[in-house]
Amino acid sequence: METDLSMKSQQQKKLQRLKCSVQNYDWGCLGPDSQVARLFARNSASQFQPEMPYAEFWMGTHDSGPSFLIPSGDNAGLDGSESVTLKSWLSKNPSVLGVKVMEKWGSDLPFLFKVLSVAKALSIQAHPDMELARALHKLLPEVYKDGNHKPEMALAMTEFEALCGFISLEELKAVFHAVPETVELVGATYSNLVFNISDQDGEENVKSVLRAIFTQLMSARKDMITEVVEKLISRLQLENQVRHLTDKEQLVLRLEKQYPADVGLISAFFLNHVKLNPGEALCLGANEPHAYICGECIECMATSDNVVRAGLTPKHRDVQTLCSMLTYKQGFPDILQGEPLNPYVTKYRPPFDEFEVDCCILPQGESAVFPAIPGPSIFLVTAGEGIMQAESPGGDVVSEGTVLFAAANTEISVTSASELHLYRAGVNSRYFQAS
Repeated sequence: METDLSMKSQQQKKLQRLKCSVQNYDWGCLGPDSQVARLFARNSASQFQPEMPYAEFWMGTHDSGPSFLIPSGDNAGLDGSESVTLKSWLSKNPSVLGVKVMEKWGSDLPFLFKVLSVAKALSIQAHPDMELARALHKLLPEVYKDGNHKPEMALAMTEFEALCGFISLEELKAVFHAVPETVELVGATYSNLVFNISDQDGEENVKSVLRAIFTQLMSARKDMITEVVEKLISRLQLENQVRHLTDKEQLVLRLEKQYPADVGLISAFFLNHVKLNPGEALCLGANEPHAYICGECIECMATSDNVVRAGLTPKHRDVQTLCSMLTYKQGFPDILQGEPLNPYVTKYRPPFDEFEVDCCILPQGESAVFPAIPGPSIFLVTAGEGIMQAESPGGDVVSEGTVLFAAANTEISVTSASELHLYRAGVNSRYFQAS
């Protein structure tokens, strides 16, 4: 019995190689241009379809895109076949998650790890908090797939653009002056509310006005939206011949080619236009409006697939829910630059317990150590080759597309054969420090 337990413990300490899922949403980059397509093909030993969009590469336990254990020599018979999901393996081996993770989240991963390749703007959306997520899942389980909240972080791999959060009150006043189509769509009564309020009236009063205006905008009749958007686009195209358009105006012209006659083109003027450089990260809490526009990123979030949409999408729109759930917080979002842990590893810690991400860029012939931590990790190699080794004997040869699960309390060492780009997702280290 002791020998069996020892073998099982040693087995759990090994790095578990994963075969992961892909999502072919229509906003994804086409095969040859998609990092997601390349990673998926290498990970699954398959070919991507050149004319198919590859949008998201999922690593984790969510039922909408599960990861599977890949059997190898001494664990091929562990659960029978390659069809064993990481989720089912964790339910049978919960100790690999660590005591503190099990205490809070049970026998499942609390985070979902992704790569996104964005060619076309995603919907204007927000993610519900825990209470709303449970209510929406109970009411519409086919639309809202689970009862969990979905705070998330996008870490840019390339230049990356997004709309995120509401602009300031002063900027909003400038929009109503410079973009007459916004006044036309919300009406003079509502636009006058903006001109008659100031920050001195208090944050809650400003939020109340913004909520009323944004709800009026997003609830406008389809025929009215079409008419106003046509006027806006015609005006911008004419003015583009005699003046330099603003970044936001140029963005709206780009979005119109993707989503003609969409209310999202007008609502874009209400949101911050965020441009991330590679290595910068954007955090998105519950009930914050946003839309990714273009670029490729690492994304990590709580294990959830809940999205409330209201613009720039052919999918189900839930305008009433979105407008009622938003925080209406104003101002430009904080951008994370990451904390250097050593010359090769940078840590990104958002203000959410469920996750953090490490980025490791290891020059050829160098080594790095990821110390043992009280929670599980998922490692993804996006470029290069090398060896990863856990505390158990033997190492794993890794290359682009390799995804590995590491148990809690396991030190991981990495040595590169060529410049190696590696990302690690795990439970936020602040959670362990606080608990």
